[in-house]
Amino acid sequence: MTAIVIDTNVLLVADGKAPQMSDACRTMCEDRLRRVRAKEQVVLDDSLLILSEYHNKLSPYSSPTYGSAFLKWLLEVQGDISHVELVTITPTNAEQTKFDEFPPDVALEAAFDPADRKFVAAANAHPDKPPILEAADSKWLGWEDQLKKYGVRVEFLCRGELEAIRKTKKK
Repeated sequence: MTAIVIDTNVLLVADGKAPQMSDACRTMCEDRLRRVRAKEQVVLDDSLLILSEYHNKLSPYSSPTYGSAFLKWLLEVQGDISHVELVTITPTNAEQTKFDEFPPDVALEAAFDPADRKFVAAANAHPDKPPILEAADSKWLGWEDQLKKYGVRVEFLCRGELEAIRKTKKK
């Protein structure tokens, strides 16, 4: 079973909570989350920072939307190693936004969104360095090549839309 790290925005897009993304992207996120449930293993950190972020942004027990349903399923199976694999990430600051497992790159560290560092740390901490699913944050496009230098890969579900968004932000 292959492992995968999932940025919170994949669940948010699947829930329809990313108005900048198209319905086609929402459908793509839903389909990808179905594939994760059926054939992949979600990588989470053992201090539950990733799961807590999901829970802070979604309502797993009150919303019938797909991202929330995925979170509900994840909460139910988090102890099942056939669906979830835990890795240790080591915070180095009180805010838990810097990690020993984040690539040792001064430029990347300076540019990277503190809230997203846990996903990179989790992918980097895993022995197989699984890809990070990304759907709605165009900043990741700018980090992609630098992350690859450290073996961290990003799977963009809606790359074309993100590239268009990024171009409008650069103007």
